[in-house]
Amino acid sequence: MADGLLDVVGIGNAIVDVLSQAEPSLLHEQDMPLGSMNLIDDARADALYDLMGPGVEMSGGSAGNTMAGIASLGGAGAFIGKVHDDALGQVFTHDLRAAGVEFTTAHLSDGPATARCLVFVTPDAQRTMATYLGACVELGPEDIDVSTIARAQVTYLEGYLWDPPRAKEAFRKAIKVTHDAGRKVALTLSDPFCVDRYRGEFLELLQGDVDIVFANESEITSLYQVGNFDDALQKVRGHCEIAALTRGERGSLVIRGDEVHGVDAAEVGEIVDTTGAGDLYAAGFLYGLTHGHGLRRCGEIGGIAAAEIIGHFGARPEHNLADLASRAA
Repeated sequence: MADGLLDVVGIGNAIVDVLSQAEPSLLHEQDMPLGSMNLIDDARADALYDLMGPGVEMSGGSAGNTMAGIASLGGAGAFIGKVHDDALGQVFTHDLRAAGVEFTTAHLSDGPATARCLVFVTPDAQRTMATYLGACVELGPEDIDVSTIARAQVTYLEGYLWDPPRAKEAFRKAIKVTHDAGRKVALTLSDPFCVDRYRGEFLELLQGDVDIVFANESEITSLYQVGNFDDALQKVRGHCEIAALTRGERGSLVIRGDEVHGVDAAEVGEIVDTTGAGDLYAAGFLYGLTHGHGLRRCGEIGGIAAAEIIGHFGARPEHNLADLASRAA
C-alpha cells in the first residue's frame, strides 16, 4: 500500500483513550460541562485518572478513528500524527497498523509522553472528555509527508489539532500540497468549544481552503453564531463545496450548492457510548465519496458506521463495516 493510491490521509491527534462510566455529579464537581472536550495538563490528567472507575484503554484520537473506520470499510488510508516512543505510543502504532492504516510519522524519543484522553461516559451514553495532548503538540510541518498527501484523494483535517501552534503550520502545508495535487481538503469542526476558540480562523478556512466540512448541529450553529440549524445551513451553503451535518437520532443533512439530501439515521439497538460517532460518520461518508457514490449514499454509509460505533464502548469498529454497509445497500 505504501506506494499505491490512497482514498484518504488523516491528520490529527494520536491519542490513547481511557473510557470509564461516571455519574454526572462527578463531572459537575470537576467543573467539566457534560459532553465537552477539556484540554488538561499532565498533573490534571493524573488527578482525574485517580477519580475514574474501572476503565478500558484503547487507541483513539478523532482522525485516527476515522481512518480505522475507512480501513474497516475496505478503503485505503494513511494517518499522520505524533506519539512518543513509549508504551502507549507503541500501542497506538500497533493498533492503527493492525487495522490496515499506514502510519509512518517519526516517534518522539524525548519530550512529552504519548497523549491520552480520559473519557467519562454518563448513563445517557454521552461522553465528556479530558485530554492531555502530550506528544501531539510536537507535530510540525516537517511531519507532513508530501508524497503521502499527494497520493490521497482527500486530506482529512481534525479541528482539535488546531490548538497546538506548530500543528497549524503543518495543516497549512498539507492544504497547499493537497490543492497543488488537485485533491480535496476535508475538515471536521470536532467540538463546539473548539469552534468557540477558533471561530474566525475556521471561517477563513471554510471560505478558501476547505472543500468538505463535517459538523454536528451544535458545532455548525456555534460557528455561525446563530440560534437554529436552518440559519446555519443557509450560511454554510456558500462557504465550501460540501457540508455533511449530523443531527444525532435525526440523521444527517448533506449539502452541495442547491443539492440537499436529508438522510435518516441508521437503526441502532442499545446506545452504549457515543464516543466516535462523528468520527465514524466521516469515515463512511469519505469512503463513499472516494468510491464514486452519490451524496445520499455517502450519508447513508456514514450513518451505518456511526450506528455501529455507538453500540459498544470505544471509538474503533468491532464489526466489519464493509459487511454492514453491503447488507444495507
